[in-house]
Amino acid sequence: MPVGGLTPRATDNAADLVVRNAKIHTGDPRLPQAEALAIRNGVITAVGDDKDVADQIGPGTRVVDALGRRMIPGLNDAHLHVIRGGLNYVLELRWDGVATLRQGLAMLREQAARTPKGQWVRVVGGWSAEQFAEKRLPTVAELNAAAPDTPVFVLHLYQSAILNRAALKAVGYDEDTPDPRGGQIVRGRSGEPTGVLLAAPSALILYSTLAKAPALDEEHRKTSTRHFLRELNRFGLTSAIDAAGGFQNFPDNYETVTALAREGQLSLRIAYHLFPQTAGQEVDDLTRWISTVRPEDGDEWLRLNGAGENLTWAAADFENFAQPRPEHTSDYEVEFEKAVRLLMENGWGFRLHATYDETIRRDLAVFEKLAAEGLFPGGNRWLFDHAETVSSDSLDRIVALGGAMSVQNRLSFQGEAFTRRYGPGAAADAPPIRAMLARGLTVGAGTDATRVSSYNPWIALHWLVTGRSVGDLTMRPPHNRVDRETALEMFTTAGAALTGEQALKGILRPGFLGDLTVLSEDFFAVSDVEIPHIEALLTVVGGRVVYAAGEYEGLDEPLPTVTPGWSPVAHFGGYQATPAPRRAGVRQAELLGQAAAESEEHRQWRTRRGLAPETDNPMFDPCFSL
Repeated sequence: MPVGGLTPRATDNAADLVVRNAKIHTGDPRLPQAEALAIRNGVITAVGDDKDVADQIGPGTRVVDALGRRMIPGLNDAHLHVIRGGLNYVLELRWDGVATLRQGLAMLREQAARTPKGQWVRVVGGWSAEQFAEKRLPTVAELNAAAPDTPVFVLHLYQSAILNRAALKAVGYDEDTPDPRGGQIVRGRSGEPTGVLLAAPSALILYSTLAKAPALDEEHRKTSTRHFLRELNRFGLTSAIDAAGGFQNFPDNYETVTALAREGQLSLRIAYHLFPQTAGQEVDDLTRWISTVRPEDGDEWLRLNGAGENLTWAAADFENFAQPRPEHTSDYEVEFEKAVRLLMENGWGFRLHATYDETIRRDLAVFEKLAAEGLFPGGNRWLFDHAETVSSDSLDRIVALGGAMSVQNRLSFQGEAFTRRYGPGAAADAPPIRAMLARGLTVGAGTDATRVSSYNPWIALHWLVTGRSVGDLTMRPPHNRVDRETALEMFTTAGAALTGEQALKGILRPGFLGDLTVLSEDFFAVSDVEIPHIEALLTVVGGRVVYAAGEYEGLDEPLPTVTPGWSPVAHFGGYQATPAPRRAGVRQAELLGQAAAESEEHRQWRTRRGLAPETDNPMFDPCFSL
């Protein structure tokens, strides 16, 4: 880019990258605002204005003019299933951001036509019926019509999945297939499955059915993961904490990101967790892992952060708000205590999936028992995830035990279901973010993508600031919302603290990692309704330009072509961006124009039927005739 007034100098400390002419929100209280910064060897070396970076510009320095745009520290999603998401990304048709069911079905129909025999069309997360203009789910009949011969699997939140006739045949469900525990295969009068699966309340039936679909081979998995990470970079993400999850086995399903890290091909920093997969052998799995790996093994690109988000299956609750809160067994604490004791005694941190205060209270009772033995607080990083209904008393106990919190915008997509079941009063405090912050708790923010929420962090930031769902339902009132600067801290510095990296990333300061993003719109200036439409124009991780669009297109690193060639991502891309709402006056003019066009169409229709006189004047109105 043109660099007026800055002359390259031959210098031993030349920066690799300089970004100037930016409105920089550094996140650093020592220097909150700046205009330029320099990065060398992946680390920020100067932050200030042109004169502060001038002596670091050498002949080989790449200088980027931000053109007065907003720059912020790179975003850090504190709860993202990034490893699992990467392994499947190119196989999935994304309805994230799609405005109408009609458009979604058209995409599905087109994709089915190009999908080869033996493969599926799968729509897995990132959308809600509430985002559609039609405010409804697709029907089985619509899926059958769109794809009569290609298996189609459509997952809706933690609640249900819809399969077409070909998918039912592919998975082998018939009148003799029993309902799995915690799930229901909806049947017609004859006992034949209709194509609808219900989580009742466990989503295991949904995920185990999805697991029957064909998977990618290892080389395709690497390409898929690289494209998924680039898609995350598109929204300004530079780090993520992987929360593990069901059907994510260690070490098998971690081999792809490990290989990419070894080859220097990650474009997102990942701190990951280990999740015991088999009920009844969780303590054995944790014991084996403790003997072979240690938290913080790895480097700033890929590192182990601890165990979770489940430690034992019996202690987990479910987040299907279309169903009543599940009841735990009366004795789950026995194995749960063994798992927690093992981790605390061996210096392992952990995170815990817990939707309801009833779960959190029982977990805390175990921690307090161990605290009497000196194990809490023990210096291990630990936290609760989700916590939509956590109580004030539980928050006080978490503080006393040295814990932290991580919240996600699951109610952006499930807010209507939560409100219908528990009422607007409960929704107003789901979760009680301001109460968490007021107690001094570290509160990271994330998306919980990809099987329910979208991976677009700006939807989550919009939810934090406004308390509104993608269906435009207001849940959290002003007293439980946060300002934009606090929301950004939850997506930057708080996430860094949850992995013990608060001295390395999260702010733009000399000595910190060179992770930043230049935004399409100014987060601190746009209206609330425009926040979900923000994207990155430039994303930098460790001084590498990993995403570039608009004026900067072509500056980022090349990626291999999306494979297989029939992949939905190769044809539709990922998140389906829609234009940001226009200013009220412009929008009013557009609507008037549409009304005028519709009026003219109606006049022509009346003329063709002899109900109005013929005229060459398209603005003819008999009221004004002489």
